[in-house]
Amino acid sequence: MGAVIRTRIVKIGNSQGIRIPKLLLEQSGIHAEVEIEVQGDHLTIRTAPHLRAGWDTAFATMAEQHDDVLLDESNGTDWDQAEWDW
Repeated sequence: MGAVIRTRIVKIGNSQGIRIPKLLLEQSGIHAEVEIEVQGDHLTIRTAPHLRAGWDTAFATMAEQHDDVLLDESNGTDWDQAEWDW
């Protein structure tokens, strides 16, 4: 268990918040976006996951395996065929 630091809840506009000391942020590795979850009478703060992490690798693998084709047929219009510059 790490250091325990007592702090106060402060008013921030129409909300309330806490100031997290630099030491705790450095120890936790939290730097940017976070997720906050209520667990009983506890708040858990953790680094938010990167929503698209690994997508570039997955798409590259799909392209190598030729698994990146459209599943639905393209239903173009007459305008698409005559006017659109492909």
